[in-house]
Amino acid sequence: MKKKGLLQNIATFGSLTFLSRILGLVRDVIIGTVFGPSAATDAFFVAFKIPNFMRRLFAEGAFSQAFVPVLAEYKSQRSQDEVRQLVSRTIGVLGTVLTVITLLGMLGAPWVVSAFAPGFSDEPDKYELAVELLRYTFPYILFISLVACAGGVLNTYGQFGPPAFAPVLLNLTLIAGALWSGPFTDEPIKALGVAVLVAGVLQLLLQLPYLAKLGLLTRPRWGWKDSGVRKIMRLMGPAIFGSSVAQINLLVDTILASFLITGSVTWLYFSDRMVEFPLGIFGVALGTVILPRLSSEFASKAPERFSNTLDWALRWVVLIAAPATVGLVLLSAPILSTLFQYGQFTAYDVRAAGLSLSAYALGLSGFILVKVAAPGYFARQDMKTPVVFAAISMVLNMILSIAAVLWLRDSGVGHVGLAFATACAATLNAALLLVGLRRSGVYRASPGWWGLLAKVGFATVAMGALLAIPATNVEWWLEGTLWLRIGYLLGWIGLAVLLYFGCLALLRMPWRTLRAPAPS
Repeated sequence: MKKKGLLQNIATFGSLTFLSRILGLVRDVIIGTVFGPSAATDAFFVAFKIPNFMRRLFAEGAFSQAFVPVLAEYKSQRSQDEVRQLVSRTIGVLGTVLTVITLLGMLGAPWVVSAFAPGFSDEPDKYELAVELLRYTFPYILFISLVACAGGVLNTYGQFGPPAFAPVLLNLTLIAGALWSGPFTDEPIKALGVAVLVAGVLQLLLQLPYLAKLGLLTRPRWGWKDSGVRKIMRLMGPAIFGSSVAQINLLVDTILASFLITGSVTWLYFSDRMVEFPLGIFGVALGTVILPRLSSEFASKAPERFSNTLDWALRWVVLIAAPATVGLVLLSAPILSTLFQYGQFTAYDVRAAGLSLSAYALGLSGFILVKVAAPGYFARQDMKTPVVFAAISMVLNMILSIAAVLWLRDSGVGHVGLAFATACAATLNAALLLVGLRRSGVYRASPGWWGLLAKVGFATVAMGALLAIPATNVEWWLEGTLWLRIGYLLGWIGLAVLLYFGCLALLRMPWRTLRAPAPS
Protein backbone atom coordinates (compact mmCIF):
# COMPACT_ATOMS: atom_id res chain seq x y z
CA MET A 1 0.00 0.00 0.00
CA LYS A 2 1.35 3.42 -0.98
CA LYS A 3 2.07 5.64 1.96
CA LYS A 4 0.27 8.97 2.19
CA GLY A 5 2.33 12.15 2.06
CA LEU A 6 2.62 14.71 4.83
CA LEU A 7 -0.05 16.99 3.39
CA GLN A 8 -2.46 14.07 2.90
CA ASN A 9 -1.97 12.96 6.50
CA ILE A 10 -2.41 16.51 7.75
CA ALA A 11 -5.56 16.82 5.63
CA THR A 12 -6.92 13.57 7.10
CA PHE A 13 -6.10 14.51 10.67
CA GLY A 14 -7.16 18.13 10.20
CA SER A 15 -10.49 17.34 8.52
CA LEU A 16 -11.50 14.91 11.24
CA THR A 17 -10.34 17.36 13.87
CA PHE A 18 -12.42 20.01 12.09
CA LEU A 19 -15.46 17.73 12.42
CA SER A 20 -14.65 17.26 16.09
CA ARG A 21 -14.26 21.01 16.62
CA ILE A 22 -17.55 21.73 14.86
CA LEU A 23 -19.29 19.24 17.14
CA GLY A 24 -17.38 20.78 20.03
CA LEU A 25 -18.85 24.17 19.12
CA VAL A 26 -22.32 22.62 18.93
CA ARG A 27 -21.65 21.04 22.32
CA ASP A 28 -20.60 24.36 23.85
CA VAL A 29 -23.55 26.19 22.28
CA ILE A 30 -25.90 23.63 23.82
CA ILE A 31 -24.18 23.75 27.22
CA GLY A 32 -24.15 27.55 27.16
CA THR A 33 -27.82 27.67 26.18
CA VAL A 34 -29.05 25.00 28.61
CA PHE A 35 -26.98 25.94 31.64
CA GLY A 36 -25.49 29.39 30.93
CA PRO A 37 -22.59 30.90 32.91
CA SER A 38 -23.45 29.86 36.48
CA ALA A 39 -22.11 28.20 39.60
CA ALA A 40 -23.06 24.79 38.16
CA THR A 41 -21.17 25.30 34.89
CA ASP A 42 -18.19 26.72 36.76
CA ALA A 43 -18.16 23.52 38.85
CA PHE A 44 -18.43 21.26 35.78
CA PHE A 45 -15.73 23.06 33.82
CA VAL A 46 -13.34 22.73 36.76
CA ALA A 47 -14.23 19.03 37.17
CA PHE A 48 -13.79 18.48 33.43
CA LYS A 49 -10.64 20.58 33.12
CA ILE A 50 -8.76 18.56 35.76
CA PRO A 51 -8.78 15.20 33.85
CA ASN A 52 -8.65 17.11 30.56
CA PHE A 53 -5.53 18.88 31.77
CA MET A 54 -4.00 15.55 32.79
CA ARG A 55 -4.97 14.11 29.39
CA ARG A 56 -3.04 16.83 27.60
CA LEU A 57 -0.20 16.65 30.07
CA PHE A 58 0.30 12.87 30.21
CA ALA A 59 -1.60 11.29 27.32
CA GLU A 60 -1.29 13.66 24.35
CA GLY A 61 1.67 15.47 25.84
CA ALA A 62 4.51 13.72 27.60
CA PHE A 63 3.51 10.13 26.89
CA SER A 64 2.93 10.50 23.16
CA GLN A 65 6.09 12.53 22.67
CA ALA A 66 8.16 9.98 24.56
CA PHE A 67 6.45 6.87 23.19
CA VAL A 68 6.37 7.67 19.44
CA PRO A 69 10.15 8.27 19.00
CA VAL A 70 10.98 5.04 20.85
CA LEU A 71 8.36 3.08 18.93
CA ALA A 72 9.63 4.55 15.63
CA GLU A 73 13.14 3.45 16.58
CA TYR A 74 11.90 -0.10 17.30
CA LYS A 75 9.89 -0.14 14.06
CA SER A 76 12.90 0.82 11.93
CA GLN A 77 15.59 -1.17 13.71
CA ARG A 78 13.93 -4.21 15.33
CA SER A 79 11.59 -7.08 14.52
CA GLN A 80 7.78 -7.01 14.56
CA ASP A 81 7.78 -9.33 17.58
CA GLU A 82 9.93 -6.87 19.55
CA VAL A 83 7.60 -4.04 18.57
CA ARG A 84 4.63 -6.11 19.77
CA GLN A 85 6.34 -6.79 23.11
CA LEU A 86 7.08 -3.09 23.59
CA VAL A 87 3.45 -2.17 22.96
CA SER A 88 2.18 -4.92 25.29
CA ARG A 89 4.47 -3.96 28.16
CA THR A 90 3.94 -0.23 27.72
CA ILE A 91 0.17 -0.64 27.90
CA GLY A 92 0.54 -2.90 30.95
CA VAL A 93 2.64 -0.41 32.88
CA LEU A 94 0.63 2.62 31.77
CA GLY A 95 -2.70 0.97 32.60
CA THR A 96 -1.58 -0.19 36.05
CA VAL A 97 -0.10 3.15 37.09
CA LEU A 98 -3.10 5.12 35.86
CA THR A 99 -5.57 2.80 37.57
CA VAL A 100 -3.89 3.59 40.88
CA ILE A 101 -3.84 7.32 40.09
CA THR A 102 -7.52 7.21 39.13
CA LEU A 103 -8.54 5.55 42.39
CA LEU A 104 -6.49 8.02 44.42
CA GLY A 105 -7.99 10.92 42.47
CA MET A 106 -11.55 9.78 43.09
CA LEU A 107 -10.93 9.18 46.80
CA GLY A 108 -9.11 12.49 47.18
CA ALA A 109 -11.54 14.52 45.08
CA PRO A 110 -12.15 17.13 47.82
CA TRP A 111 -8.43 17.89 48.09
CA VAL A 112 -7.99 17.91 44.31
CA VAL A 113 -10.78 20.47 43.86
CA SER A 114 -9.34 22.59 46.67
CA ALA A 115 -5.97 22.54 44.95
CA PHE A 116 -7.26 23.32 41.45
CA ALA A 117 -10.01 25.81 42.41
CA PRO A 118 -9.23 27.14 45.90
CA GLY A 119 -11.66 30.02 45.43
CA PHE A 120 -14.56 27.55 45.49
CA SER A 121 -14.04 27.00 49.22
CA ASP A 122 -15.95 30.23 49.88
CA GLU A 123 -19.02 28.79 48.09
CA PRO A 124 -19.88 25.41 49.71
CA ASP A 125 -22.58 24.39 47.21
CA LYS A 126 -20.31 25.01 44.21
CA TYR A 127 -17.45 23.21 45.94
CA GLU A 128 -19.50 20.10 46.79
CA LEU A 129 -20.90 19.91 43.27
CA ALA A 130 -17.39 20.15 41.79
CA VAL A 131 -16.21 17.33 44.07
CA GLU A 132 -19.07 15.06 43.01
CA LEU A 133 -18.58 15.84 39.34
CA LEU A 134 -14.86 15.15 39.59
CA ARG A 135 -15.56 11.61 40.80
CA TYR A 136 -17.47 11.05 37.56
CA THR A 137 -14.88 12.65 35.29
CA PHE A 138 -11.57 11.55 36.84
CA PRO A 139 -11.56 7.99 35.36
CA TYR A 140 -11.48 9.67 31.94
CA ILE A 141 -7.71 10.06 32.33
CA LEU A 142 -7.27 6.26 32.47
CA PHE A 143 -9.24 5.53 29.32
CA ILE A 144 -7.99 8.47 27.29
CA SER A 145 -4.35 7.68 28.13
CA LEU A 146 -4.85 4.17 26.75
CA VAL A 147 -6.45 5.82 23.71
CA ALA A 148 -3.31 7.96 23.34
CA CYS A 149 -1.13 4.88 23.53
CA ALA A 150 -3.15 3.18 20.81
CA GLY A 151 -3.12 6.40 18.79
CA GLY A 152 0.66 6.63 19.06
CA VAL A 153 0.97 3.14 17.58
CA LEU A 154 -1.42 3.94 14.74
CA ASN A 155 0.28 7.28 13.97
CA THR A 156 3.69 5.59 13.83
CA TYR A 157 2.27 3.23 11.19
CA GLY A 158 0.80 6.13 9.21
CA GLN A 159 -2.82 5.76 10.35
CA PHE A 160 -4.03 9.15 11.58
CA GLY A 161 -7.78 8.78 11.00
CA PRO A 162 -8.98 6.72 14.01
CA PRO A 163 -7.11 8.77 16.65
CA ALA A 164 -8.37 12.00 15.09
CA PHE A 165 -11.97 10.72 15.05
CA ALA A 166 -11.97 9.69 18.72
CA PRO A 167 -12.79 13.19 20.08
CA VAL A 168 -15.94 13.19 17.94
CA LEU A 169 -17.32 10.54 20.28
CA LEU A 170 -16.64 12.76 23.30
CA ASN A 171 -18.57 15.65 21.79
CA LEU A 172 -21.50 13.49 20.73
CA THR A 173 -21.72 11.95 24.19
CA LEU A 174 -21.64 15.34 25.93
CA ILE A 175 -24.31 16.68 23.56
CA ALA A 176 -26.50 13.70 24.42
CA GLY A 177 -25.85 14.23 28.12
CA ALA A 178 -26.83 17.90 27.97
CA LEU A 179 -29.99 17.32 25.92
CA TRP A 180 -31.48 14.10 27.25
CA SER A 181 -29.94 12.90 30.49
CA GLY A 182 -30.63 15.98 32.62
CA PRO A 183 -34.17 14.98 33.70
CA PHE A 184 -32.83 11.71 35.17
CA THR A 185 -30.55 13.38 37.74
CA ASP A 186 -31.21 15.51 40.79
CA GLU A 187 -28.79 18.11 39.37
CA PRO A 188 -28.90 18.31 35.52
CA ILE A 189 -25.22 19.25 35.24
CA LYS A 190 -24.26 15.83 36.65
CA ALA A 191 -25.32 14.25 33.35
CA LEU A 192 -22.30 15.90 31.75
CA GLY A 193 -19.99 14.28 34.30
CA VAL A 194 -21.35 10.83 33.48
CA ALA A 195 -21.07 11.57 29.76
CA VAL A 196 -17.33 12.27 30.10
CA LEU A 197 -16.78 8.82 31.63
CA VAL A 198 -18.84 7.05 28.94
CA ALA A 199 -16.96 8.91 26.20
CA GLY A 200 -13.60 7.64 27.50
CA VAL A 201 -14.75 4.03 27.18
CA LEU A 202 -16.14 4.56 23.67
CA GLN A 203 -12.95 6.21 22.42
CA LEU A 204 -10.85 3.28 23.62
CA LEU A 205 -13.12 0.72 21.99
CA LEU A 206 -12.83 2.61 18.69
CA GLN A 207 -9.05 2.06 18.47
CA LEU A 208 -8.97 -1.67 19.15
CA PRO A 209 -9.99 -3.04 15.70
CA TYR A 210 -7.29 -0.94 14.01
CA LEU A 211 -4.63 -2.23 16.39
CA ALA A 212 -5.78 -5.76 15.61
CA LYS A 213 -5.31 -5.16 11.86
CA LEU A 214 -1.69 -4.20 12.53
CA GLY A 215 -1.20 -7.34 14.63
CA LEU A 216 -0.46 -5.19 17.69
CA LEU A 217 -3.57 -5.82 19.79
CA THR A 218 -1.90 -7.85 22.52
CA ARG A 219 -2.62 -8.68 26.13
CA PRO A 220 -1.17 -6.02 28.45
CA ARG A 221 1.81 -7.26 30.45
CA TRP A 222 3.69 -5.75 33.34
CA GLY A 223 7.09 -4.81 31.95
CA TRP A 224 8.65 -2.21 34.21
CA LYS A 225 12.12 -3.70 33.69
CA ASP A 226 11.84 -3.75 29.88
CA SER A 227 14.55 -1.50 28.39
CA GLY A 228 12.13 0.14 25.94
CA VAL A 229 9.57 0.87 28.65
CA ARG A 230 12.25 2.29 30.92
CA LYS A 231 13.45 4.53 28.11
CA ILE A 232 9.92 5.82 27.57
CA MET A 233 9.53 6.49 31.30
CA ARG A 234 12.86 8.35 31.43
CA LEU A 235 11.85 10.52 28.50
CA MET A 236 8.42 11.17 30.01
CA GLY A 237 9.81 12.80 33.14
CA PRO A 238 11.04 16.07 31.65
CA ALA A 239 8.49 15.90 28.82
CA ILE A 240 5.64 16.11 31.33
CA PHE A 241 6.71 19.63 32.10
CA GLY A 242 8.33 20.69 28.86
CA SER A 243 5.61 19.72 26.39
CA SER A 244 2.60 20.91 28.34
CA VAL A 245 3.48 24.33 29.66
CA ALA A 246 0.57 25.86 27.75
CA GLN A 247 -1.84 23.55 29.57
CA ILE A 248 -0.25 24.35 32.91
CA ASN A 249 -0.62 28.04 32.15
CA LEU A 250 -4.30 27.55 31.28
CA LEU A 251 -4.76 25.67 34.54
CA VAL A 252 -3.19 28.59 36.41
CA ASP A 253 -5.83 30.75 34.74
CA THR A 254 -8.57 28.51 36.14
CA ILE A 255 -7.12 28.53 39.65
CA LEU A 256 -6.72 32.30 39.74
CA ALA A 257 -10.05 32.87 37.98
CA SER A 258 -11.79 31.09 40.85
CA PHE A 259 -10.98 34.19 42.92
CA LEU A 260 -12.63 36.51 40.39
CA ILE A 261 -16.30 37.32 39.87
CA THR A 262 -18.72 34.49 39.04
CA GLY A 263 -18.61 33.68 35.35
CA SER A 264 -14.88 34.26 34.94
CA VAL A 265 -14.07 30.54 34.74
CA THR A 266 -16.77 30.04 32.13
CA TRP A 267 -15.71 33.08 30.06
CA LEU A 268 -12.14 31.80 29.99
CA TYR A 269 -13.35 28.32 29.05
CA PHE A 270 -15.30 29.55 26.02
CA SER A 271 -12.41 31.82 24.99
CA ASP A 272 -9.98 28.92 25.22
CA ARG A 273 -12.33 26.76 23.17
CA MET A 274 -12.32 29.29 20.33
CA VAL A 275 -8.51 29.41 20.29
CA GLU A 276 -8.40 25.60 20.40
CA PHE A 277 -10.38 25.51 17.16
CA PRO A 278 -7.58 26.64 14.79
CA LEU A 279 -4.94 25.22 17.13
CA GLY A 280 -6.47 21.74 16.99
CA ILE A 281 -7.32 21.73 13.31
CA PHE A 282 -3.93 22.96 12.17
CA GLY A 283 -1.36 23.16 14.98
CA VAL A 284 -2.03 19.81 16.63
CA ALA A 285 -2.48 18.12 13.24
CA LEU A 286 0.83 19.46 11.97
CA GLY A 287 2.72 18.56 15.14
CA THR A 288 1.17 15.08 15.32
CA VAL A 289 2.01 14.24 11.70
CA ILE A 290 5.60 15.51 11.68
CA LEU A 291 6.62 13.81 14.96
CA PRO A 292 6.75 10.25 13.49
CA ARG A 293 8.40 11.65 10.35
CA LEU A 294 11.07 13.51 12.33
CA SER A 295 11.61 10.50 14.60
CA SER A 296 12.17 8.27 11.59
CA GLU A 297 14.56 10.75 9.98
CA PHE A 298 16.55 11.04 13.20
CA ALA A 299 16.70 7.25 13.62
CA SER A 300 17.85 6.97 9.98
CA LYS A 301 20.56 9.59 10.53
CA ALA A 302 19.22 12.00 7.90
CA PRO A 303 19.88 15.51 9.33
CA GLU A 304 19.20 17.37 6.08
CA ARG A 305 15.78 15.78 5.64
CA PHE A 306 15.11 16.46 9.35
CA SER A 307 15.84 20.18 8.86
CA ASN A 308 13.80 20.34 5.64
CA THR A 309 10.76 18.81 7.37
CA LEU A 310 10.95 21.40 10.16
CA ASP A 311 11.41 24.25 7.69
CA TRP A 312 8.40 23.13 5.67
CA ALA A 313 6.22 22.93 8.80
CA LEU A 314 7.29 26.38 10.02
CA ARG A 315 6.39 27.96 6.66
CA TRP A 316 2.88 26.57 6.97
CA VAL A 317 2.63 27.97 10.49
CA VAL A 318 3.36 31.46 9.20
CA LEU A 319 0.90 31.10 6.32
CA ILE A 320 -2.02 30.00 8.54
CA ALA A 321 -1.34 31.40 12.01
CA ALA A 322 -0.92 35.05 11.00
CA PRO A 323 -4.40 35.54 9.45
CA ALA A 324 -6.02 33.27 12.05
CA THR A 325 -4.64 35.44 14.85
CA VAL A 326 -5.88 38.68 13.31
CA GLY A 327 -9.25 37.13 12.52
CA LEU A 328 -9.81 35.90 16.09
CA VAL A 329 -8.73 39.19 17.64
CA LEU A 330 -11.04 41.30 15.47
CA LEU A 331 -14.00 38.90 15.28
CA SER A 332 -13.97 37.72 18.90
CA ALA A 333 -17.28 39.29 19.92
CA PRO A 334 -19.09 38.50 16.61
CA ILE A 335 -17.99 34.85 16.81
CA LEU A 336 -19.07 34.44 20.43
CA SER A 337 -22.36 36.22 19.83
CA THR A 338 -23.19 34.05 16.83
CA LEU A 339 -22.33 30.81 18.60
CA PHE A 340 -23.38 31.35 22.21
CA GLN A 341 -25.68 34.34 22.75
CA TYR A 342 -28.79 32.31 23.41
CA GLY A 343 -30.73 31.36 26.55
CA GLN A 344 -28.69 32.20 29.65
CA PHE A 345 -25.66 33.48 27.68
CA THR A 346 -26.24 37.24 27.52
CA ALA A 347 -24.73 40.16 25.59
CA TYR A 348 -22.74 40.99 28.72
CA ASP A 349 -21.23 37.50 28.64
CA VAL A 350 -20.37 37.96 24.96
CA ARG A 351 -18.48 41.18 25.65
CA ALA A 352 -16.67 39.72 28.67
CA ALA A 353 -15.66 36.50 26.92
CA GLY A 354 -14.79 38.43 23.75
CA LEU A 355 -12.13 40.43 25.59
CA SER A 356 -10.43 37.29 26.91
CA LEU A 357 -10.69 35.63 23.48
CA SER A 358 -8.86 38.56 21.89
CA ALA A 359 -6.18 38.30 24.57
CA TYR A 360 -5.77 34.52 24.09
CA ALA A 361 -5.69 34.97 20.30
CA LEU A 362 -2.60 37.17 20.56
CA GLY A 363 -0.75 34.01 21.59
CA LEU A 364 -2.16 31.76 18.85
CA SER A 365 1.04 31.84 16.78
CA GLY A 366 3.00 30.95 19.91
CA PHE A 367 0.67 28.05 20.74
CA ILE A 368 0.99 26.63 17.22
CA LEU A 369 4.76 27.16 17.03
CA VAL A 370 5.25 25.22 20.25
CA LYS A 371 3.32 22.29 18.72
CA VAL A 372 5.65 22.34 15.70
CA ALA A 373 9.00 23.25 17.27
CA ALA A 374 8.78 20.88 20.26
CA PRO A 375 8.78 17.72 18.04
CA GLY A 376 12.17 18.89 16.80
CA TYR A 377 13.45 18.09 20.27
CA PHE A 378 11.25 15.11 21.13
CA ALA A 379 12.05 13.29 17.88
CA ARG A 380 15.74 13.42 18.91
CA GLN A 381 14.74 12.18 22.39
CA ASP A 382 15.91 15.48 23.88
CA MET A 383 13.36 16.16 26.60
CA LYS A 384 15.55 18.29 28.86
CA THR A 385 16.07 21.39 26.74
CA PRO A 386 12.35 22.22 26.37
CA VAL A 387 12.02 21.95 30.17
CA VAL A 388 14.35 24.90 30.66
CA PHE A 389 12.44 26.99 28.13
CA ALA A 390 9.09 25.94 29.60
CA ALA A 391 10.22 26.89 33.11
CA ILE A 392 11.21 30.37 31.94
CA SER A 393 7.88 30.93 30.20
CA MET A 394 5.96 29.55 33.17
CA VAL A 395 7.64 32.00 35.53
CA LEU A 396 6.58 34.83 33.23
CA ASN A 397 3.00 33.53 33.19
CA MET A 398 2.91 33.28 36.99
CA ILE A 399 4.17 36.82 37.46
CA LEU A 400 1.78 38.36 34.94
CA SER A 401 -1.22 36.28 36.11
CA ILE A 402 -0.80 37.09 39.78
CA ALA A 403 -0.35 40.77 38.92
CA ALA A 404 -3.56 40.66 36.87
CA VAL A 405 -5.58 39.19 39.74
CA LEU A 406 -4.16 41.64 42.29
CA TRP A 407 -4.72 44.72 40.15
CA LEU A 408 -7.86 43.77 38.23
CA ARG A 409 -9.76 41.55 40.68
CA ASP A 410 -12.64 43.98 41.23
CA SER A 411 -12.61 45.56 37.78
CA GLY A 412 -14.53 42.83 35.96
CA VAL A 413 -11.68 42.28 33.48
CA GLY A 414 -9.33 40.21 35.61
CA HIS A 415 -9.94 37.22 33.35
CA VAL A 416 -8.60 39.25 30.40
CA GLY A 417 -5.31 39.78 32.23
CA LEU A 418 -5.06 36.03 32.83
CA ALA A 419 -5.60 35.28 29.14
CA PHE A 420 -3.02 37.86 28.08
CA ALA A 421 -0.46 36.41 30.50
CA THR A 422 -0.93 32.95 28.98
CA ALA A 423 -0.50 34.37 25.47
CA CYS A 424 2.74 36.10 26.45
CA ALA A 425 4.12 32.92 28.03
CA ALA A 426 3.31 30.83 24.93
CA THR A 427 5.00 33.35 22.65
CA LEU A 428 8.15 33.36 24.79
CA ASN A 429 8.22 29.54 24.91
CA ALA A 430 7.92 29.30 21.12
CA ALA A 431 10.69 31.85 20.57
CA LEU A 432 13.07 29.99 22.89
CA LEU A 433 12.36 26.66 21.16
CA LEU A 434 13.06 28.11 17.71
CA VAL A 435 16.27 29.83 18.80
CA GLY A 436 17.40 26.58 20.43
CA LEU A 437 16.85 24.61 17.23
CA ARG A 438 18.84 27.16 15.23
CA ARG A 439 21.74 27.36 17.67
CA SER A 440 22.06 23.57 17.93
CA GLY A 441 22.37 23.33 14.13
CA VAL A 442 19.43 20.93 13.93
CA TYR A 443 17.37 23.42 11.97
CA ARG A 444 18.73 25.52 9.11
CA ALA A 445 16.31 27.88 7.39
CA SER A 446 15.94 27.38 3.65
CA PRO A 447 16.12 30.39 1.29
CA GLY A 448 13.06 32.56 0.73
CA TRP A 449 11.95 33.30 4.28
CA TRP A 450 12.09 37.10 4.08
CA GLY A 451 9.96 37.11 0.96
CA LEU A 452 7.44 34.78 2.58
CA LEU A 453 7.18 36.96 5.71
CA ALA A 454 6.76 40.15 3.67
CA LYS A 455 4.00 38.72 1.48
CA VAL A 456 2.10 37.13 4.37
CA GLY A 457 2.48 40.32 6.41
CA PHE A 458 1.03 42.52 3.67
CA ALA A 459 -1.89 40.13 3.02
CA THR A 460 -2.63 39.89 6.75
CA VAL A 461 -2.67 43.69 7.19
CA ALA A 462 -5.04 44.05 4.23
CA MET A 463 -7.34 41.39 5.68
CA GLY A 464 -7.25 43.09 9.09
CA ALA A 465 -8.27 46.41 7.57
CA LEU A 466 -11.32 44.71 6.05
CA LEU A 467 -12.30 42.97 9.31
CA ALA A 468 -12.04 46.24 11.23
CA ILE A 469 -15.49 47.07 9.78
CA PRO A 470 -17.43 44.27 11.54
CA ALA A 471 -15.14 44.53 14.59
CA THR A 472 -16.30 48.10 15.23
CA ASN A 473 -19.99 47.28 14.68
CA VAL A 474 -20.59 44.58 17.28
CA GLU A 475 -24.24 45.66 17.61
CA TRP A 476 -24.94 43.93 14.28
CA TRP A 477 -24.51 40.64 16.10
CA LEU A 478 -25.70 41.50 19.59
CA GLU A 479 -29.05 42.75 18.26
CA GLY A 480 -29.44 40.50 15.21
CA THR A 481 -31.37 37.26 14.78
CA LEU A 482 -29.67 33.86 14.61
CA TRP A 483 -29.64 33.63 10.81
CA LEU A 484 -28.60 37.25 10.42
CA ARG A 485 -25.62 36.66 12.70
CA ILE A 486 -24.63 33.51 10.84
CA GLY A 487 -24.96 35.24 7.47
CA TYR A 488 -22.91 38.25 8.54
CA LEU A 489 -20.19 36.12 10.12
CA LEU A 490 -19.81 33.71 7.21
CA GLY A 491 -19.91 36.57 4.73
CA TRP A 492 -17.15 38.57 6.40
CA ILE A 493 -14.99 35.49 6.96
CA GLY A 494 -15.43 34.52 3.31
CA LEU A 495 -14.44 38.01 2.14
CA ALA A 496 -11.42 37.99 4.45
CA VAL A 497 -10.20 34.63 3.10
CA LEU A 498 -10.63 35.79 -0.50
CA LEU A 499 -8.77 39.04 0.19
CA TYR A 500 -5.92 37.25 2.01
CA PHE A 501 -5.23 34.66 -0.67
CA GLY A 502 -5.97 37.19 -3.42
CA CYS A 503 -3.23 39.43 -2.07
CA LEU A 504 -0.84 36.47 -1.93
CA ALA A 505 -1.66 35.62 -5.53
CA LEU A 506 -1.07 39.22 -6.68
CA LEU A 507 2.25 39.22 -4.84
CA ARG A 508 3.18 35.99 -6.65
CA MET A 509 3.46 33.80 -3.58
CA PRO A 510 6.06 31.03 -4.23
CA TRP A 511 3.76 28.09 -3.48
CA ARG A 512 6.47 25.61 -4.47
CA THR A 513 8.24 26.36 -1.17
CA LEU A 514 5.19 24.96 0.64
CA ARG A 515 5.35 21.56 -1.02
CA ALA A 516 6.00 18.72 1.41
CA PRO A 517 9.61 17.46 1.37
CA ALA A 518 10.24 14.03 -0.09
CA PRO A 519 10.03 11.18 2.45
CA SER A 520 13.11 9.31 3.58
